[in-house]
Amino acid sequence: MTEEPRRAADGLPALIHQELYTADDGGAKGPNGERLTHGEASSRPLQPPAREHQPRGAALHRRRPVDHDEAAQRFIDAPQHEKMHDERLWDLRQKRDRQMQAIPEWEDLRNLASAIKQHTLAHLGDYLEQFEAQAKANGVHVHWAQDGAEHNRIVHGILANHGAKRLIKSKSMLTEETGFRHYMAGVGIEVVETDLGERIQQLDDEAPSHIVVPAVHKLRGDVADVFARTLGTDPANDDVHYLAEQQREKTRPLILDADAGMTGANFAVAETGSFVVCTNEGNADLSANVPPLHIASIGLEKLIPRIADLGVFIRLLSRSALGSPITQYTSHFRGPRTGGEMHVVLVDNGRSARLGEPEFWQSLKCIRCGACMNTCPVYRRSGGLSYGATYSGPIGLILDPTFDRRRYSSLPFASTLNGSCTNVCPVKIDIHEQIFTWRKVLAESHDIGFGKQALMKAAGAILSHPRLYRAAVAAADGALKVLPGFAVANPLNTWTRGRDMPEPPRETFHQWYERTKGGKEQER
Repeated sequence: MTEEPRRAADGLPALIHQELYTADDGGAKGPNGERLTHGEASSRPLQPPAREHQPRGAALHRRRPVDHDEAAQRFIDAPQHEKMHDERLWDLRQKRDRQMQAIPEWEDLRNLASAIKQHTLAHLGDYLEQFEAQAKANGVHVHWAQDGAEHNRIVHGILANHGAKRLIKSKSMLTEETGFRHYMAGVGIEVVETDLGERIQQLDDEAPSHIVVPAVHKLRGDVADVFARTLGTDPANDDVHYLAEQQREKTRPLILDADAGMTGANFAVAETGSFVVCTNEGNADLSANVPPLHIASIGLEKLIPRIADLGVFIRLLSRSALGSPITQYTSHFRGPRTGGEMHVVLVDNGRSARLGEPEFWQSLKCIRCGACMNTCPVYRRSGGLSYGATYSGPIGLILDPTFDRRRYSSLPFASTLNGSCTNVCPVKIDIHEQIFTWRKVLAESHDIGFGKQALMKAAGAILSHPRLYRAAVAAADGALKVLPGFAVANPLNTWTRGRDMPEPPRETFHQWYERTKGGKEQER
């Protein structure tokens, strides 16, 4: 069978990296035996490559800026990891597109979601007070944390009051912001992640590399190595079913014996004082219902006004994140269960300050779907850990500098400004525009290196003078035609580290326009 008929027969799009193709592996099927085309488990089967050492993330040195270029290059230099990462994330982007095309009102949903978020943020103080009042009426204890350190102290106090020594936790990016696990380890409280991807990362002492799929950068061999080292599994067995079952058997006793549980929240509803957690593994329900004590850490931006608004976001979230019509578990929490106790910690951690920034407040609309990461050509090829921050990819480029401008000053330059992130954002955040604005802000505040500042200043001078620009282009094209390759592709020209220089054109657009009088001479 030729290549094209094979693609048509399996009904799935062609791979980016054809060498990863393998025959059907018995994955998720529909009632008629066809492979499903949505959801996490229904990706096209890929041929697992030979073992290759997993590249680690960016090195962090106190206040020094993160060197994304160096960490990204190490990921690219591990070709099996780079190709699988690229393929997995592009697969999610394609599934998202199929879901979008199946809903005629998709753009209306995006517009409505964006408007609801904008309205909520404009009246955030009122909705926070309403949420607190309703939650307390439901029997929930409500706490307020100004920053991550206060959040950790509040949770520690709650756990100490209950004599809790083990906490089971659902996936939460907010607790990654606050360094929660590290803090709890310092006070003698064991934290067990219940999300499979987060558990893998916890056992490997790594941060999540993606908002939704935390261990997406790992190959099955990497997971086998981690589990062999930490859980005592067979290091030679990298079957995904075996690995998942072994982790479940080792972790379930810890869950059943936990003293307290913690979740985050995807959405918090001011009208009812309730909150919603969306998972595909049901791990939030374990964390919330197995122990008698449930603590929910919720960022201020997770508020929406009414329960009627929730349907808009639920329809957008999983379709944008994984290309699934809905998450497997959409769990609503309104108050403590009988005999139990529920605490909600509302966390600012820089959000109020961001709300007051005219250029960047729209980033608070984010619903943490990861769609911008799945489509980003830089993120897909450089891996999430290369960003050295809680949030990676396009959304990380605009969120991370709000936490530490100097440390993350290089990240807004890790973008092509192609706008694909903005096009797929379900709440219509102008991500690429904000990335560009961050570049200007960082340049004006001198938070970027001297060399980059000098290059940007020189580029600004050339681009602002048309004659100088045309002369520079002509000189560069002329030089490229005569200079040997080593004179252009050298360590001083960082652009050529991962790229080949293009062939210089015979003439510039301006020269063609002048010669043809705008194409009119060719038309005659």
